[in-house]
Amino acid sequence: MTLRSAARVLITMLVVALSWTVSQASAAPAPVPASATHTAAAVVLTYDTSGAAEFVDAVDKGAAVWNGSVENVRLKPAASGDRANIEILADDGWPRARTTSLGNGTIWMGRQAVDEGHDSIRIAAHELGHILGLPDMKPGPCSSLMSGASAGVECTNAQPDAGERAAVEDNFASAGVSPAVYEPRLYQDRPGPA
Repeated sequence: MTLRSAARVLITMLVVALSWTVSQASAAPAPVPASATHTAAAVVLTYDTSGAAEFVDAVDKGAAVWNGSVENVRLKPAASGDRANIEILADDGWPRARTTSLGNGTIWMGRQAVDEGHDSIRIAAHELGHILGLPDMKPGPCSSLMSGASAGVECTNAQPDAGERAAVEDNFASAGVSPAVYEPRLYQDRPGPA
């Protein structure tokens, strides 16, 4: 190989290496400042307690639990006359939630569970958890909000655990929530395994 041929090969290799390095450098994303981590607006879901009877306070407190635990979704009472994402009703059965899509559905605050000693705020936060996309986790410990009645009547923990919080954050990570991902489902909380 002549000196001229070797120089051409070397120059070609340098050009290829340089162009690869420049394209890699320009493709790398700029670091995101910590303050910009949660700049997107939270998804706001409204709830209607006009049919919740004696459970209005428990539902408001259950919503406050979620509002204090996650950033990507906010639960707010619906303005009078407005259609809400979540309808809350009181009845004499067991608590349950029927989801129609992520963030939408109906919750029945069942008096039977409260009459047996289950905590009404835990019930409200648990049923709201279903509306936010969480399944039952039964049987489970009291530290898991979604363990529901399986944790026993002595359990009053209304706080979601780290995994439950992370799942809700993931469910509402973008404002373009896709209801097609979540099929309608009825969750009925009863003591013991699901």
